Amino acid sequence: MERAQEHAPAGGPDRPAPRPGETGTALELLVHGVGGTTPQEMLNDPRTVRITGDGIAAVFRRADDVDAETSPAAHRRDGPVPEAYVWCNLTSGNGTRALWLLLLPFMVVNLAHWMRPCARGRRRTVRLYGLLVRLAGLTLTVLLVAAACEVALDLVAWQCAGTRACADRHSWLGFLSPTVSDGGWWSSPGRRLALASFVPAALTGLLWYLSRRTWSDYESQQPLARDPEPEEGGGPTALGRPGFWYGRRLVARLRAAHTAAGLVTVAAAVAGAAARHDRRPGGPAVLNTLGLLLEAALAACAVAVVWVVCRRGRSEKRLDRRLDERFVRRLPLAALALLALSLLYAAWERPGWESSGRLPGDATFGGVVLVQGLLVIVLAAVAHVLHRTDPDRRSVLRGLGGPAVAMLACALGGVMSGGVSQRVSDWLDGTGTSIDGPPVLLTWQASVIPPLIVVLLVLFGWLAHRAWQLARAEREAVTRDYPDEAQDRARTRRIAYARAMAALTDRGPRVVAVTSGVTLLLGAGALVGALTTDETPGEAARGASPVVHGTAETAQALGSWLIGLGFILFVTCGRRAYKDAAARRTIGILWDVGTFWPRAAHPFAPPCYAERAVPDLTWRIATWTRATGGRLVISGHSQGSVLAAAAAWQLAPSTRRRVALLTYGSPLERLYGRWFPAHFGPAALGSLHREVDCWRNLYRLTDPIGGPVRLPGDRDLGVDHMPLMDPLAYGRTGLHPLPAPILGHSDYQADPAFAEERRKLLARLRPDLPAPRDEPEPPAA
Repeated sequence: MERAQEHAPAGGPDRPAPRPGETGTALELLVHGVGGTTPQEMLNDPRTVRITGDGIAAVFRRADDVDAETSPAAHRRDGPVPEAYVWCNLTSGNGTRALWLLLLPFMVVNLAHWMRPCARGRRRTVRLYGLLVRLAGLTLTVLLVAAACEVALDLVAWQCAGTRACADRHSWLGFLSPTVSDGGWWSSPGRRLALASFVPAALTGLLWYLSRRTWSDYESQQPLARDPEPEEGGGPTALGRPGFWYGRRLVARLRAAHTAAGLVTVAAAVAGAAARHDRRPGGPAVLNTLGLLLEAALAACAVAVVWVVCRRGRSEKRLDRRLDERFVRRLPLAALALLALSLLYAAWERPGWESSGRLPGDATFGGVVLVQGLLVIVLAAVAHVLHRTDPDRRSVLRGLGGPAVAMLACALGGVMSGGVSQRVSDWLDGTGTSIDGPPVLLTWQASVIPPLIVVLLVLFGWLAHRAWQLARAEREAVTRDYPDEAQDRARTRRIAYARAMAALTDRGPRVVAVTSGVTLLLGAGALVGALTTDETPGEAARGASPVVHGTAETAQALGSWLIGLGFILFVTCGRRAYKDAAARRTIGILWDVGTFWPRAAHPFAPPCYAERAVPDLTWRIATWTRATGGRLVISGHSQGSVLAAAAAWQLAPSTRRRVALLTYGSPLERLYGRWFPAHFGPAALGSLHREVDCWRNLYRLTDPIGGPVRLPGDRDLGVDHMPLMDPLAYGRTGLHPLPAPILGHSDYQADPAFAEERRKLLARLRPDLPAPRDEPEPPAA
């Protein structure tokens, strides 16, 4: 790639510059979609120059177009000056970023925050919805750290190191074993717990570090600051507010609260075991008093954490640069001090203290699961109230998409924590007789995985049958679309199958609804079974019939292995997705949707790339139109169309009226409009169409991601083009002597309709005044 010093037209958002609008200068700002690409491919030229940006996200031009605005031949150009905004490095990179997949439950619960239904005049209910999601995110942090405590403190330090048979099998635990080390200094149960607590404490510190490092790279990028114009109002979507893409204050406050929650969880696990020993009859009075005071301090810190999380969330109406210093610094430091005191308290000499059975405090997992279930149920009730206030028939699950996704986030957290604990227990105790293993609730949770997989297999079988039915129905449509071609049954089946598979995207809400509902029922059954029997499923079914007992034993063993295998495959596939472009495109849409939204519910979620990309695009559009006064078309493909819409909402109304949108393969309505109705609903998309100069949308029936915008109204608003033909030719023709491929979601520029629609958009734009909008644009041929 040819590199040059950063070069941009003169002028800026706050300084006027000469406006050579008479030359007819036009700019096409290309924004790529899922999976990313190179500037050479986007500009169709091997010689490109980076004119602004850095190695993470930048704007490129052809080498011949660097000074296109000031060139004497500018008025003789046949088309616009193409620019490519490349942002793929914001979501992909080296293989170590696959570790972000371990933060998947945090990302999913953050998605639930943005899936609330539309609501007007329900500010308190909307705040309650956000509060419930933030509390659910806090329980996920506690669950993750508690799982690390279960592995390090309970299974390793308490059970295995305290049992002669297990310690003999793992020589590296010899210095912690009272029998192997012959009563060494570290063999005391409290000191073992204090030493092992560095593992979950280090995990909490790692999460804090990753969140802070990505915070400085993403949330610290300030959007374009400007004064509101007289005609500018609130708008139907929050994406146009000045502070929407600048959430560093909320992320900093939530990061402090979640870090303190993790440290308090570790401190409670260490100090709780020692305090229980000191409360026994005849225990030391001084240590008992210190234990009570320490537990009271930990409870007070936990209350402070919950209070910080419950405070009002984001400040979007203005660019809020302040930080809550007293929370950001003092709360984690206070939790760290309590952890140090807990370690000192637990390490105190206690003659006669021995570890046996499981570590006290197993009820923590049951309490977390119970709170999560109650939060999801209340969240569903709140979402239902919001949906009834302003019903939207296109909204998924009648407004219950957010609670369903929050339930999936809690299930993912439970599966990951239970799977790690179960596999570590099996590794430490291969015979299954020397230690008691993890809490029975985690074993019950692992045992419900096989029934859930059976339900999912039935669901996928139904989807396959539905795809077969759709493919049969599409064969006649394919024949009608190519009436003058000699029909080929194999070719027709391939085209019909591609259309049918693309249509399965619209069945996604049913998959989420069934999975979430079954998960809720199975999770409730696991909780009831663990609390009522206090035994593993195999032990609880020992007196039942042989069929029931065998089924319980099989589910317990199979669930443990499935969780471990799934965890390994999960990380392996994630690493491959970051290194392999084809694999990245397969799962890229889900990951890009998840990391598009700001971290408003969980600070440890993967960073929001849009907090860098949207300000980049806004700055580029505002500076170029201010400096040149020329015409500008934002050309967005797939996820790039979402970034383009978000950038257009951030522009001043006077600048927005000088911009045209060309979207293709766009999920604006098909995914975002249905799953995020409060921000991409019909009212928001309709206002975007009215406020920009003009907007056209291209899509194919074979595209599983993109689709029509379907703006509401009694007349054709001229946004959606008729579905593009795919493939371009059914058989061999003079223009296509070789068989034309089925393009699906890619290569929209290959269709002649793309260049034609771009030409029409540029013709509508004027250097000084936007085109009149009294009459709808005539439909394309």
